[in-house]
This record gives sequence, structure tokens and C-alpha cells, in this order.
Amino acid sequence: MTYISVVSSMIGIFCAVTDHISAAVCCLAFSGLCDMFDGKIARTKKNRTEEEKCFGIQIDYLADIVCFGILPIVLGFKLGMCHIYGIAILLFYGLAGLIRLAYFNVMEEKRQNETSENRKYYQGLPITSMSVIMPLLFMVSVFFPGFRYFLVCLHIAMLLVGFLFILNFRFRKPTNRELVILVAVVAVAVLFILLYKEGWWAKYNLYRIQKLKGA
Repeated sequence: MTYISVVSSMIGIFCAVTDHISAAVCCLAFSGLCDMFDGKIARTKKNRTEEEKCFGIQIDYLADIVCFGILPIVLGFKLGMCHIYGIAILLFYGLAGLIRLAYFNVMEEKRQNETSENRKYYQGLPITSMSVIMPLLFMVSVFFPGFRYFLVCLHIAMLLVGFLFILNFRFRKPTNRELVILVAVVAVAVLFILLYKEGWWAKYNLYRIQKLKGA
């Protein structure tokens, strides 16, 4: 599941740089779906050695920086976060995500050495949250009067999420029921993006044309 998640995100990066933005967002959402269940699948394997458990932890967090760090940054840049303030936000988002993963990795290893109980809280916002936030933002952007408002919301979302990565607060881990609801909501958002991608893409291209004329 982790490998599938990484491949999906790499495809998403290819889609983003070739202006297939809707497909890239769908790849991001699919990577988030894979990440939700890779840990659950791993825990069903009761005969794992300590080395295999450590490998799973390491590969999971290395995958997260590709899936939920690099892909959202590429998407943000291609969507118009290409001015100095937008690039600064993207750089901050990437560094905050990296710090969050490194810190969480250390704390999780310490926690597993102390207890075998399942984790009940995250320390800070999980980096995987962007796989939910960005598809939902795309979905509601259809109702915005112009692409400019979506772009403003995108800047704010990337900056806010970056801060939440490194803020020291407890974030309750979703229950299985809440995960099912979350998957359903994101699935609706992805379906909405696929159905309305032509209208969204036309709005995006119109905005880019207007920006070029203004320049």
C-alpha cells in the first residue's frame, strides 16, 4: 500500500507539471486513501520482526514526504503560487512537513519502545491531512465567483496547514467510523472534481490569460 501511494503521487507530480491538475489532485487523494490503511494492514501481520517493524516506520515517513510534501508543493506552484510570497509559503510548508515527520518519527519509535498500545493522539496535524484539504478546496472552488478567490484560499490553507504541522498540540486519531466518513467525503470531492474538471479548467485558463494580459 505504501509503494502504491508513492507511485500514485509520482504520477500526480507528472500530471501537475503537464497541467493535468484535476488528475494530480485525484492522485493526491488516492495516496491519502492508501496511507489510511497501510498501517492497519501492517498490524495484522503479527509475526513481523523488530527490523521489519522499523523498516515499515522508516519507509512510511519517507513516502509521506513525497506524497504529502512534494506533490502539494508542485500543485501549489502550478496553480499560481509562483510569486515571491507564494514560493515563501510553499518553502515553509515543505520545511514544516519535514520537521513534523522527523519529530513524529523519533517520538513514535520512543512510544513503541515504551508501550504496545495503539496510538490515540497525534502530536500536531498529520501531514496526510493535505490529501483531504486540497480535494475539498477544489470541490468548493467551483462555487467561488472567480479563480482569484480559490488562489487566495490556497495560499491561506498551505500557510495554516504548515503552522499546524509544527504546533505542539494533541490531535485525536480518527476512529474507524470517522475514517469511513472521511473516505466517503473525499470520494465525493474526487467525483465532483472529475465531473466538473472541464468547467474548473476553463476558469483556471481564463484566469491565466487575464494575468498574462495584465502583465
